[in-house]
Amino acid sequence: MNKLDLNRRVQIVKALCEGNSLRSTARMTGVAVNTVVKLLTELGSACLDYQDKVMRNLTCQKLQCDEIWSFVYSKAKNVPAEHEGQFGYGDVWTFVAIDADTKLTPCWHVGARDAENACDFINDLKGRLANRVQLTTDGHKMYLNAVENAFGSEIDFAQLVKLYGETVEGQRRYSPAQCTGTIKTVIQGNPDESKVSTSYIERQNLTMRMSMRRFTRLTNAFSKKLENHMYALALYFFHYNFVRTHKSLANPYPRTPAMAAGVTNRIWSFEDVIGLLG
Repeated sequence: MNKLDLNRRVQIVKALCEGNSLRSTARMTGVAVNTVVKLLTELGSACLDYQDKVMRNLTCQKLQCDEIWSFVYSKAKNVPAEHEGQFGYGDVWTFVAIDADTKLTPCWHVGARDAENACDFINDLKGRLANRVQLTTDGHKMYLNAVENAFGSEIDFAQLVKLYGETVEGQRRYSPAQCTGTIKTVIQGNPDESKVSTSYIERQNLTMRMSMRRFTRLTNAFSKKLENHMYALALYFFHYNFVRTHKSLANPYPRTPAMAAGVTNRIWSFEDVIGLLG
C-alpha cells in the first residue's frame, strides 16, 4: 500500500464509492485487484472504528429502521454442506437506522434476520442516542422485544405495515405488487402518527443497492467474503454520512448528514477519508 500515492488511492476509493466492483475498479485505476482489496480492508476498518467513536450522544428525533437482504459466498440453496448453517455463507441481512430529519445513518448491523440480531442492533442504536426518540419500523415481530428490551418505556414506537393488492404486474418475477394501503400501529409511548413512516429507510435501501455493486440483484457481483462485505458497508456509510452532500439538506447551504446532525462541521474530502489511515 505504501507504493500507491495519494491520488491513486483517491481514485480507487472514489470508484468504490460510486458503486464499481473490485475488479472494475482495478481495471479503471490500473492497479492489481489485491491492492484494491487491501485498501478496502484497511480503510473500511478505519471508517468502522471512526464512526463507532463519533456516533455518540446523538440528538435525533425521528428514526426509521429496516433490514436489507443480500448474500455472501453463494445463495443459501447453493451453500456447500461443510458451510451449511454457518453465518457468512448464504443469506446475510443488514439492519440500518436513519434519522428522518438529518438523513444520518447512526448505526447498522450485519447478521441473520432473527430476534437476537435485532436486539443487538437496537441496543447499539439506543447506546448512541442522547434523548427520547420516535421510532418507526415495519411490522416484523422481532422488533417488538428488541425495542422493549433496549428502551423500555422511554420511546415513542410505532410500526407501519403496508398492504399489497394482487395485480398482473405484481405477479411478474421481481416486480412488487401495488401498495393499496398502510396500517399504523402504536406500540409504545405517544408517537406522532403523521410522522409514522418508513419512506426514508426504504429509499436508503435503494441507495445502498445503487451505490454498492455487491448489493446489485441478479448479478455475479455479490460479496465472496463476509469480511469484505462489512468493510464495504463501513466505507459506504462513511461516504454517505460525511462526504456526499444530501439534496434535502441544501438549505441554507450544502451539507452532509453528519453536518446536519452536528457530528462534524465540514464536508469531508476523499483525501480526508484516506487520512484516517494515519
